[in-house]
Amino acid sequence: MPGGGRTARAAARWRHLRASAEERLPVLSEIASRLLGGTLLDAGTRLAAQAFLAAVPLLFAVSAFAPASVRDQLRDSVRAMFGLSGRSDVELQKVLGDSADEELRETTGAIGLVIALVSATSFSRAMARVCERAWALPRAKTRLAAWRWVVWLLALFLVVLVQGPLRDGFGVGLWLGVPVFFLVSVGIWMWTQHLLLAKRVPWPPLLPGAVLAAAATSALALTARLYMPSALDKALAEYGSFGLVLTMLSWLIVVCAALTFAFTIGAVLAQEPPLSHHLWPGDDVPGRQPPE
Repeated sequence: MPGGGRTARAAARWRHLRASAEERLPVLSEIASRLLGGTLLDAGTRLAAQAFLAAVPLLFAVSAFAPASVRDQLRDSVRAMFGLSGRSDVELQKVLGDSADEELRETTGAIGLVIALVSATSFSRAMARVCERAWALPRAKTRLAAWRWVVWLLALFLVVLVQGPLRDGFGVGLWLGVPVFFLVSVGIWMWTQHLLLAKRVPWPPLLPGAVLAAAATSALALTARLYMPSALDKALAEYGSFGLVLTMLSWLIVVCAALTFAFTIGAVLAQEPPLSHHLWPGDDVPGRQPPE
């Protein structure tokens, strides 16, 4: 049949073009196979869920035990991160304000604080797994990784705590805050990979993923200031606190998916020419294996 012959020729031509592209541009082929594998978005969604489950108990723990200066700084930073105003800002004030201190302390207690910290390490473990899958590495042994989960979580809290002055360029304005935020983010995401991968990948190859992650989070940070205030106020007006939860979780999914894609693409770029010739000591480029 004429139609069948044209289809067969078109399919053969497509296979030839794909094979030619894979031969000439292996890095693009590897990136496409990773992106089309269907697991990256799932990993990003799981990471976002763990981030949300870690943030809620830690937020209440901070409200119960942190001094007023820390709570005020955290409130200012969350406002800066999401541009909060109106009802959403009122809800944040309810959580981090002074009125609920004693009640929260009695409800949470020291044991509750420890449980909140331990449960929050699930987010660290999920982030470690994202980094390991990006580099096709096996899970690190728990005895080597456990302290890294806690250190990364505490460092992340400190980073969130200084988001307000950082994004405002320490009072100078966005024109300084945006490039400073980007440069700090590059360092944070390089260190994140290095720490959670248990030093199994040298520093230089981590740079492409860190730059991509910093670019993604910087762009999303600017977008959040424009989109999130109205979205949160609308969700609160229509669905109450449940709408607030859904909106924040949706935003976390976008951010965590962007990080997952950035680390994976960065790992591929670091292991393929031309970057591999400059980023790895000697010819010590690891062989790529498919993720588990």
